Amino acid sequence: MLEVDGIHTYYGSIHALRGVSLRIAAGEVVTLIGANGAGKTTTLMSISSVTPVREGRITFKGDDITRMSSERIVARGVTQVPEGRMIFPALTVEENLRMGAYLRKDRDGVRRDADMVYDLFPVLRERRRQHGGTLSGGEQQMLAIGRALMAQPRLLLLDEPSLGLAPIVVENIFEVIRQINRAGTTVLLVEQNAQMALSVAHRGYVLATGQVIMEGTSEELLNDPKVRAAYLGED
Repeated sequence: MLEVDGIHTYYGSIHALRGVSLRIAAGEVVTLIGANGAGKTTTLMSISSVTPVREGRITFKGDDITRMSSERIVARGVTQVPEGRMIFPALTVEENLRMGAYLRKDRDGVRRDADMVYDLFPVLRERRRQHGGTLSGGEQQMLAIGRALMAQPRLLLLDEPSLGLAPIVVENIFEVIRQINRAGTTVLLVEQNAQMALSVAHRGYVLATGQVIMEGTSEELLNDPKVRAAYLGED
């Protein structure tokens, strides 16, 4: 479904990604793990065309999207849930969800998908008239994921969904990620909690200083001594 071939991305003169390559097949959950500053978020931003790629190529379902606008990439079925959630605090939960469907014209389908989001996150149904800025951190994360689902993504890019959340909320979020995947959405997950990320993913890539230094199935990475020592807090 997605092929990232040798991409180089810069922030000004800072060389953030140095030839990153990865593959995602339809139906997979793939995770990117690594320390802060490794290039995980930049990889997602490059795929979404928020941060332009200077070299290399990105294809989605066989089409080159390397220099396509972010809006056109969303229209093709790639949607990102950004780090920090970035919901619209002055809009209600319902209005935030409608913003996720802004490219759609099928009103009945939008209503059905809103109901699907409310079924995934029942607390959002209770809060649907409440302003996004008054929600708890966990509820805002649920809303950010729900808003992305309103765009009917084929590939969902999730950036640090557990950041700053209580363990019980994290468990809930990751169970929903499994449900989303079982329902047919492919997922690329960036997550600081490597143990949690590898528990939900089929495969993973390890990034360091803007490069892929290791890849494998989740089981292979969970059992690799270097990964365990560096990212799972084990000797």
